[in-house]
Amino acid sequence: QVHLVESGGGLVQPGGSLRLSCAASGVDVRGQAMVWYRRAPGKQRELVASLTSGTDTYYYDLVKGRFTFSRDNAKNTVYLQMNHRKPEDTAVYYCNTSPRGAWGQGTQVTVAS
Repeated sequence: QVHLVESGGGLVQPGGSLRLSCAASGVDVRGQAMVWYRRAPGKQRELVASLTSGTDTYYYDLVKGRFTFSRDNAKNTVYLQMNHRKPEDTAVYYCNTSPRGAWGQGTQVTVAS
């Protein structure tokens, strides 16, 4: 059974940086396409970034150039490095496999001064 645990969220000032982690069990991230989603207050969950089973990445237009999706095979963990944070990045962030499985609990990111 696939189990994903997100962590690394918190309060960050606009312009600041944060790195989210997603520790996986029950799946080998090395050969697995992965995605990051987020759900802002009052909005539907939206795709933020995806990483193929190789090294190709896709980023939502609003985060392109600011976010970086990476994978650490040794730790079986994927990361979302978020730089130049904006208040509109405030959301609960979730990782998942692609195709998607069950959602984890997510990690809350708040961007505020």
